[in-house]
Amino acid sequence: MKKMNKRDFLTKAGIGAGAAAAAATIGAPYVHAKNKPIKWRLQTYAGASLAEHVIKPSIDAFNKAANGEMIIELYTADQLVPTGELFRAMQRGTIDAVQSDDDSIAAPVDVGVFGAYFPFASRYSLDVPTLFNHYGLNEIWEEAYSEVEGVKWLSAGAWDPCNFTTKEPIRSVKDLEGKRIFTFPTGGRFLKKFGVVPVTLPWEDVEVAMQTGELDGIAWSGITEAYTVGWADVNNYYLTNNISGAWSGSYFANEDRWNELPEHLQTLFKLCMDSSHYYRQHWYWWGEAHYRTTGGKLELTTIPENEWKTIEDAAYEYWDEIAAKSERSAKIVKILKDYAVTMQKAGAPYRY
Repeated sequence: MKKMNKRDFLTKAGIGAGAAAAAATIGAPYVHAKNKPIKWRLQTYAGASLAEHVIKPSIDAFNKAANGEMIIELYTADQLVPTGELFRAMQRGTIDAVQSDDDSIAAPVDVGVFGAYFPFASRYSLDVPTLFNHYGLNEIWEEAYSEVEGVKWLSAGAWDPCNFTTKEPIRSVKDLEGKRIFTFPTGGRFLKKFGVVPVTLPWEDVEVAMQTGELDGIAWSGITEAYTVGWADVNNYYLTNNISGAWSGSYFANEDRWNELPEHLQTLFKLCMDSSHYYRQHWYWWGEAHYRTTGGKLELTTIPENEWKTIEDAAYEYWDEIAAKSERSAKIVKILKDYAVTMQKAGAPYRY
């Protein structure tokens, strides 16, 4: 028998360890395959054509990066649950996660009224992440949702502005009177002050309602969505004035489902939310200019600035009405007012 010296032993031991490690590595996919992946059902507020931009790329990326450990099944507006029932469905665990605004899903929190299009709270899309990340809204939203069982608020981001897309032209505030408009709950309550008749419909029914005359217009988006989802095909005019510079939407999850995720999958989901927020920043910014200048389907109209200011002034009075409803609402309104003053003092390009 050949005597093994120290060098031979170390060499052979290294080969053996390497082979064992290689075997373990080769076997790993088989071990993972035997374990069922975590599955989530996530419903977005958006219809199928819009979801292709506002969420699907990030969910596709998540499913790829999760490498078989987790799969998120994406459902579009009202596909599993009516949008107005999403919060309760998430609490019950009927669905695992939601992308929407607090207002539309009837979140039972005082901050819910500030979701979607809180009138004149923002001028540009960058205002929303700035307010959440640098002016304390993240902490306020976390506090509010910690008081509600079963739902975890995860992240807020910006979408497009809220303009009117209509059959008949709007060139003065008076032209708003009597118009039946598909819009968001809070935005609708505010617009009633100017004679607008807010109408609530399932998202997928809006285009047909425009064709049948049930609706006179839409105040649910900017021009990018009007062209993307087909609303530019059933309307004639686009009002360049908006009641808010950006929609404020969020991601939510069933609290138990979120807590069950290992930390690395929570981190991955957060990164994909950020990816979605970033994509929308440039997609909407591009689209608002692109379709105004080259769209060709909608004629642009504008209410004179001095007349539009009456609506803006009414919005600030509305802020005070909301501030009186709770201490937390008052705190948010103060932040919005302080932010507006800061932006005004900063001048161009923040405010003109």
